[in-house]
Amino acid sequence: PLDSPLYLEREGVDQLCYDMVTRSGALLRIKAPKQMGKTSLITRILAHGKVNQYKTVYIDLKSVERSIISNLDKFLRWLCVIVGRQLELDNCLKDYWDTEILGSNDNCTVYFEEYLLAEIDCPLVLALDSVDRLFAYSEVVEDVLGMLRSWHEKGKTTHRWRQLRLVLAHSTESYIPLDINQSPFNAGVPIELLEFNIQQIFYLTNIYHLDWQQAQIEKLMAMVGGHPYLISLALYAIATGRLSLEQVLSEATTETGIYKAHLYQQLQTLKQAPLLAEGFNKVVLSPEPVTLDSIQIYKLHSMGLVQQQNNQVIPRCHLYREYFRRVFL
Repeated sequence: PLDSPLYLEREGVDQLCYDMVTRSGALLRIKAPKQMGKTSLITRILAHGKVNQYKTVYIDLKSVERSIISNLDKFLRWLCVIVGRQLELDNCLKDYWDTEILGSNDNCTVYFEEYLLAEIDCPLVLALDSVDRLFAYSEVVEDVLGMLRSWHEKGKTTHRWRQLRLVLAHSTESYIPLDINQSPFNAGVPIELLEFNIQQIFYLTNIYHLDWQQAQIEKLMAMVGGHPYLISLALYAIATGRLSLEQVLSEATTETGIYKAHLYQQLQTLKQAPLLAEGFNKVVLSPEPVTLDSIQIYKLHSMGLVQQQNNQVIPRCHLYREYFRRVFL
């Protein structure tokens, strides 16, 4: 919820997003691994837009069927229809989509410029979550990202495109080589969500009415770092009296601990990609940072499993090292 006391504003991040989204033609790029708070931040950015009487649209690309997202023309038609529906506008694709002369990107751009943006005649905040879902479809990703970049550039010179504010959320950069002039990932304002620090976690313990000292916070952080989801899961279990801190820590890497569902989900994802699992196995077994190929690093980082140290990686936290070291045996 927007008024949740458990939401922590990140210093210098939330207010920057609120300020930028009021600027004509803005592009915000929110980058963080899964479960680090990207969607919560987007929700608040959109709420800020509504306060300013802007129209807002939220689309999570995880929800798109594979048959649609893997086909450029289908995907862009789908995008136009979904945006139109959220704006409560009629579907007029048949009046604007010219397949004989224009390509899919041009048709989509025309539909936005001559219909969607023209009809609302006010600023629109368009938030696309899970943009990295596109990366698996090389025949789609380059055209879509190039189109989004072109919309941002149009916003610098064209009145109607100045109405559009783009918010893109992703877990990692594209591992597909993109033209530097066509990629949205080197334009606009980058927003990187970091882990919670000890002061932020201390604030959360107060919200949960836990009378903790710094030593207890450090014990929890030694297991899960400052990962927002993992920290919150532990504090909730302790605050509701289900477990003590000692129980949380002793059971953390087991199939009976509070992280079992989270760990199992990560394990299943790795099992579907044997080469990725093999790479991560090297990481958890090594006492030193490990060198992997760039695609493996991108994917493991997007899952939140590793931290990067220059061109090498280490497990994101002790929880992952101990759990996966055991299950990979």
